[in-house]
Amino acid sequence: MNLDSIQAALREQKLDGWLFYDHHGRDPLAYTILGFAAGHVTRRWFYLIPAHGEPKKLVHRIESGRLDSLPGARSVYSSWQELESGLATLLDGVTKIAMQYSPRNAIMYVSMVDAGTVEVLREMGKEIVSSADLVSQFEAVMTDEQIATHYVAQAKIDAILEEGWREMGRRVRGAGTDEFAMVEWLSQAMRRDGIVWEHGPNVSVGPNSADSHYEPTPESSRPIRRGDFVLIDIWGKVDRPDACFYDITWTGVVDREPTGREKKVFDVVRDARDAAIDLVRRRFASGLPVEGWEADDAARAVIRDAGFAEFFTHRTGHNIGPVLHGSGAHLDNLETHDVRRILPNTCFSVEPGLYFTGEFGVRNEVDMIARKGVAEVTGRVQRELVRI
Repeated sequence: MNLDSIQAALREQKLDGWLFYDHHGRDPLAYTILGFAAGHVTRRWFYLIPAHGEPKKLVHRIESGRLDSLPGARSVYSSWQELESGLATLLDGVTKIAMQYSPRNAIMYVSMVDAGTVEVLREMGKEIVSSADLVSQFEAVMTDEQIATHYVAQAKIDAILEEGWREMGRRVRGAGTDEFAMVEWLSQAMRRDGIVWEHGPNVSVGPNSADSHYEPTPESSRPIRRGDFVLIDIWGKVDRPDACFYDITWTGVVDREPTGREKKVFDVVRDARDAAIDLVRRRFASGLPVEGWEADDAARAVIRDAGFAEFFTHRTGHNIGPVLHGSGAHLDNLETHDVRRILPNTCFSVEPGLYFTGEFGVRNEVDMIARKGVAEVTGRVQRELVRI
């Protein structure tokens, strides 16, 4: 935990403090931001970082050492009456407080505090505001070294995918292959190159590509044949805990030219992707803020104008960091209205998609890294359907 940086951010946002609270590990963000292990948490604890001065702790007597690794004075309680009294003392002099809370659960990724706790604090006269932008700042912003790991993964995975298309073609024109067999080939190639990931990758053929979260198994795997439409979604990072993921999706056709419909759908998705990219680039180049929902709207407008709005059923992109779906701004004005700003030194995907049940689906995914004054795509960019 960088206490000075957190307090500076609180003062910049005109907040009196940031109140962390947990019970039974319900707020994993608290542990990563504060920098200590959760352990076995059976009683409620509170930790206040004020905008000025020393932090304060409130812990249960039978878990009184829970926050000992953190700076600040400690108070203890046993009864619920002592808890509420101690909480009032802890918060004396602070009114506007950030917590892992989101009004109306709009950004559920940071909505960790239960409604009852918020009610208690409001009865004490406290104004509870969302910590969403603070979480982004202290969870999603990466160091130069972390950003460098993204580019290492990018170079390796781009090369693996390119060779994967060729291997698919060789197998289709030879002894044959299927979705799961190609998943295994891609997985083995990544392991050889020192890439790690938690599940996947995904290879989807024909109608399966219209399921945006399809994952083949040995039992469900569909053969890949000449004339098929294929989608590959692949992601991973170098093998170190703080490394940044790389995550891309490409599509192609096997031993034929795309149909007019496939080409039209691909072009619309590509242009939607580029519209979101362009908005983020322009905003960063001009020094203006851009919120996640705005980039989603830019992509969605292209798809809506093409008459395909009902077939774009997910957000345009997600934050990326040491976990695949990170804690920063997502490009989303569909599933959530994400008002979090896209911050410098963060990474995120841009991946609009169109899905036609029983036919095929196109998703075109790239990653971007934003820096102060510039935001750029980090890897290869698909401009037309791959001919396999």
